[in-house]
Amino acid sequence: MVERDIPEPQAGWVRVKVEACGVCHSDSVVKEGLFPGIQYPRVPGHEVIGVVDAVGSGVEQWKAGQRVGIGWHGGNCGYCDNCRRGEFFACQVNLLATGLSFDGGYAEYMVAPSIALASVPDDLAAVENAPLMCAGVTTFNALRNSGARPGDLVAVLGIGGLGHLGVQFAAKMGFKTVAIARGKDKEPLAKKLGAVDYIDSQQKDPAAELKKLGGAKVVIATVTNAEAMTAVLGGLAPNGVLMVIGAPLSPLSVDPVPLLLGQLSVRGWYSGASIDSQDTLEFSALNGVASMNEIFPLDRVNEAYDRMMSGKARFRVVLRIG
Repeated sequence: MVERDIPEPQAGWVRVKVEACGVCHSDSVVKEGLFPGIQYPRVPGHEVIGVVDAVGSGVEQWKAGQRVGIGWHGGNCGYCDNCRRGEFFACQVNLLATGLSFDGGYAEYMVAPSIALASVPDDLAAVENAPLMCAGVTTFNALRNSGARPGDLVAVLGIGGLGHLGVQFAAKMGFKTVAIARGKDKEPLAKKLGAVDYIDSQQKDPAAELKKLGGAKVVIATVTNAEAMTAVLGGLAPNGVLMVIGAPLSPLSVDPVPLLLGQLSVRGWYSGASIDSQDTLEFSALNGVASMNEIFPLDRVNEAYDRMMSGKARFRVVLRIG
């Protein structure tokens, strides 16, 4: 953890007193120096919930005392062609990432562009819900943009940090939700989270099992295993979509023939801008979607990071700060 003085917000920026910050695998990009051009020292953390403490000049929409969240998308220019089309994730001029372009939430205070802030409902506790600002918005936003409609069969591949939220969102959106994971032991949790069916990929061919159920309109791939993603492609219904939100370390191999014959597609999805995070929080508050977390105090941040990187956390790691 980098010790810093309490930062002052510049024009258009807001200072936030951090209450909680999720510890995400993407933070390793900062810690390990995996992204070119990072300026150090840099404080990671982009699953932030806190309270507005001070605002810079020119900020009209936020006031001291408001509860806010800050996710991965830290800002965009607003005037390039992509921004003018609403494609903020593809900003060509000033695309900012929280905890990468500027200091993030592994701290008592942070400053962020006002455009990066999302309003947090009063009934959402900070520590319990900080992961909704990244893992939550990523799964929620992918599902609501997948083309699936209530009643459609939607499968969630992987029941981990992303997947345990994906199952909840899919069920609450009215999809016939199927969970796919390795091992019979995950079935009780998957069904508790809202899945109506569970496929143990260690014992059965997930594509064949999805076909028996009529085929999936959408498979949300939350795992980081390219082979596991390839294994479910045959389970898509005609015009079905494999939505990739996990980042595999190896290339995804796709047989083009089934894509052609079934008019299938493989699509990636960016997490979302601040308004998408706000929609995620509001939906979660209304429907009881909650992250399952292991909680650490800020002074144990290194332990929390190692726990997250081990892959053994159930299911997200959160720093309690405020």
